Amino acid sequence: MCGIVGYCGRRAAAPILLAGLKKLEYRGYDSAGVAVLNGTAFAVVRRAGRVSGLDGAASLMGNAGIGHTRWATHGAPSERNAHPHVWGDYAVVHNGIVENEHALKAECLARGEEFLSETDSEIVAHLLAREAGDPLVALRNVCARLEGSYALAVLCARTPGTVYCARRGSPLIVGRGKDGLYAASDAPAIATEAEELYALRDGEFAVLAGEEARIFNGELAAVSGDRIVCAAADDAPALDGFNHYMRKEMSEIPAVFARSLTDFAENSEFCKVLCQTEYIQIAACGTAYHSGLCAKFAIERFCRIPAETYIASEYRYLDPIVKENTLFLAVSQSGETADTLAAARLAAERGAVVVAVTNVAYSSLTRIARFTLLTQAGREIAVAATKSFNAQLALLYSLTAALARQRGRLAADPSALAPILSDALARSEETRAWTPFFAGARGAYFIGRGADHAVALEGSLKLKEVSYLPGEGYPAGELKHGTLALIDDKTPVVALAFSERLAEKTMNAVREVAARGAKVFLITCFEELCARKGVFRSLLLPPCEEAYSPAVSVLPLQALAYYVALARGNDPDKPRHLAKSVTVE
Repeated sequence: MCGIVGYCGRRAAAPILLAGLKKLEYRGYDSAGVAVLNGTAFAVVRRAGRVSGLDGAASLMGNAGIGHTRWATHGAPSERNAHPHVWGDYAVVHNGIVENEHALKAECLARGEEFLSETDSEIVAHLLAREAGDPLVALRNVCARLEGSYALAVLCARTPGTVYCARRGSPLIVGRGKDGLYAASDAPAIATEAEELYALRDGEFAVLAGEEARIFNGELAAVSGDRIVCAAADDAPALDGFNHYMRKEMSEIPAVFARSLTDFAENSEFCKVLCQTEYIQIAACGTAYHSGLCAKFAIERFCRIPAETYIASEYRYLDPIVKENTLFLAVSQSGETADTLAAARLAAERGAVVVAVTNVAYSSLTRIARFTLLTQAGREIAVAATKSFNAQLALLYSLTAALARQRGRLAADPSALAPILSDALARSEETRAWTPFFAGARGAYFIGRGADHAVALEGSLKLKEVSYLPGEGYPAGELKHGTLALIDDKTPVVALAFSERLAEKTMNAVREVAARGAKVFLITCFEELCARKGVFRSLLLPPCEEAYSPAVSVLPLQALAYYVALARGNDPDKPRHLAKSVTVE
């Protein structure tokens, strides 16, 4: 969600902080700031808006500093609420949420202290300023009082040239390079500068000073860190002639899907678990939840194993039943989604075998899971997920095929989709001609049956994310149970039909909405449906295995969302209010 960068060393800190913050812009944010310690005085620049708006920050003098991109949770996006926060001898940047904010703030107010922002994060600076002595001990004492999650990078005016760090529930990485020491909430921010990178575990602290990044446990005993590998080549992917990362990442889907297909035959321990699996639970959020829904259809069709998909933010509050021999798939592109982490922990506590499906090998989710299945999407810069969705599908369909084999059942080979995707991607450009009918619409609806409904949900989400056009993904058969009242000539409807068994049922709904004035845009692999009465425009995609069709049918929906966003004057890479990695509940 928010982004943190810290530096201390022989170079000027400000340019390094700004460069690191630019590399974290893909996470989504609404304000930014830096603080540099020059001698014993802080120089602070904060602004609402983009990192590029931090005028004059690059010229700040000093060799130690911290920077932040903020996604608002407490208080509006503004200069006042932007980090870093300074009080007394301390400057602080914080990712996460202080859940006991009100009690701690009341304590500070009772001492006559004034708060300069509406944030919960400023409380940390106030509490630190009340602590005497070693800043590391002070940080440990303050963290012991915080309820909730945090990644903290801290400067103390009494110890120039030092950055203090702490982590619980929100990712933080430290590193050592030729010219200094680094901290960041995500490795790409510092990958080209740091030669060694270490991910802090929950409850750990770090002190960056001199030539060494020292890591400590909760008792402040020195420990060795978890070394991670991050490809510096992926640090800042080029646009390669594309106008937006979203469009570029859509073009990468056929290659990403092929890379993410996985053969589990050599993983004997995992295959043994698959043999014993009798139930499957899938938990995820947003786009990852939709990939889980798509996987449910494939698993139940080919493996005949009960599979249930949960919105991760609801899972742990449902008091879920975890039966013996349950395989729990936690799906998260970043591996840092707070709700998915909490669901995975609960599932593990109740006896499930937890499997992480993620794109980040060093993420928090991989530490909870017994097995980690890595997608091969590469870095996804656009906030709205496109290629990561297809990478998740490739891996989940590979898992489906492996599970079927372990149970003596026959499943279709998902690798057969790889050549189909390139054809479907090219045909998806036809949706660009549909944009005039969506750009001025009051809302848009996406309908389908079975796996098509899961794709309808994702198509609706993508359109909402980047075009800000209200809408809904809906089961085609449910329209007449209330939602049909919203359909008129200002609500275009996208219908998906990739199931031979259910196509006619979907076409019934097409006729229903067309009769109410809606323009229907049909996406199907059945040519005979394109000329049906009620279809205003159609897109014919190549046929494929029905259970795996979401990997194909989602492509025109992603393209439609992109082109409608452009038509409505939006930046599809940085949709308002949204963050790439949601690390708070």
